[in-house]
Amino acid sequence: MSTYDDDEIQFDFFDEPETVEATQRRRLPRLEMPGRGGGGDQRPPRPPRPPTTGLVPLARLVGLIAIAIVVVVGLVFWVNSCQGKSKHDEYASYASKVQAISKADKKLSDEFGAQLIKAGVKVSDLETSLAQFAQQEQQEFAQAQQIRAPGPLRAAHTQLLDAIELRAKGLAGIGDTLAQAGSAKISNDEVAALTAQGNLLTASDVVWEQLYRLPANDALQRQGVTGVVIPKSQFVPNPDLVSARAFTILQGRLSGASTGGTPTGKHGDGLVGVHVSPQGSDLTTSTATTVKVSSDLRFIVTVENSGDFPETDVPVKLTIDWGAKPLVQTQHITAIQPTEQQTVDFTSLAKNLPPAAYGASSVTVTVSVGKVPGETNLANNTVTYPIFFTLP
Repeated sequence: MSTYDDDEIQFDFFDEPETVEATQRRRLPRLEMPGRGGGGDQRPPRPPRPPTTGLVPLARLVGLIAIAIVVVVGLVFWVNSCQGKSKHDEYASYASKVQAISKADKKLSDEFGAQLIKAGVKVSDLETSLAQFAQQEQQEFAQAQQIRAPGPLRAAHTQLLDAIELRAKGLAGIGDTLAQAGSAKISNDEVAALTAQGNLLTASDVVWEQLYRLPANDALQRQGVTGVVIPKSQFVPNPDLVSARAFTILQGRLSGASTGGTPTGKHGDGLVGVHVSPQGSDLTTSTATTVKVSSDLRFIVTVENSGDFPETDVPVKLTIDWGAKPLVQTQHITAIQPTEQQTVDFTSLAKNLPPAAYGASSVTVTVSVGKVPGETNLANNTVTYPIFFTLP
């Protein structure tokens, strides 16, 4: 077996030439930047970056602030608008509830006046009616107590309660006094007692107007609330209805009712005039008025109580005559007080007019106010007006 000399064995692992990969990983020489010397072609220098100023960021900041201000202002207006609407709705709701009480009292007032002058009424029937009226008014009082008034109106609302309570007490007091008097001739003391109870009714009107409605409207104005109206209410339109003279006459009528007595004193209603709407003309008896026929044609009749006592269920008739079958309509005035004027609207006439009425030369409108019990003067109850119908 041959041997080798250890000295002849050479290991050249670390002496081999560099590989291509190693050569590629070798760091390339650093190139000189243009303008820093060195040979070769030189590229033109890069223009310097303009210095940053504070105008652009400032403009952006101002824009953001402006947008924020607009948003805040819009929110403020929106919140105020919502609050204003909420306040208006609150006051409007309150006024609407009071309006319901006012309407109920107006109806009750008409029924009260009608009962006091009703022909042939018995004492027992009048007492029953007055007790019912007082009970209804007491219910109105309870309803008013349930109404929650806005803060600025709470003080005035207490005066509303006082006015309604006065009406309830006055109605109950008149009924109780009449019940005590019965059918006997009324004494001076009983007349005074009835008048005192009637004064409660007239006082309620003063309280409602002076101590409730006017202060409430002032409060609305101070709060800047518009479009909301506190309603009026007058239970006794004519104080003569509850005067000593009226109660004396009432007792005389009640005493004569069972024996067939008739109303005493001055009674009567008269025609004041006739207005044509929507054209805005007043009918006259001297010349023919040209009436333009339209779908909303109305004859508005004004009637006045020319007597000294309230009247009820007063019939008012309007007749249109063109030479053939007349067109007749009748309506009724529920109740009308002395010296008071009321209007009666006659509508739906255009659709009932026949073709013969158009262009006819002898068309007339006659208005008649029915006779009331005890009325003797009928001179102003019926009036005839010449007219001429034409198309618009």
